[in-house]
Amino acid sequence: MSEWVCDCCGRWRVSVELIRGRYRYRLVRRYPERFGGGKNVLGEVESVSELADLLLRRTPLSLADLREAA
Repeated sequence: MSEWVCDCCGRWRVSVELIRGRYRYRLVRRYPERFGGGKNVLGEVESVSELADLLLRRTPLSLADLREAA
């Protein structure tokens, strides 16, 4: 599974997952441990253009703000 995180804080993550036979991009916001940890799935889309739209609607990020997770 591939995953990208934001350069600014690492809270926003995009993963590529095989769901019901199709690859989907899943946008997740992770919360710091001091706030109880956990994650919130903000949406799943099937294409990069839909991912760009989802990022603009739900986050302060664009595709250029993401880097591959180590």
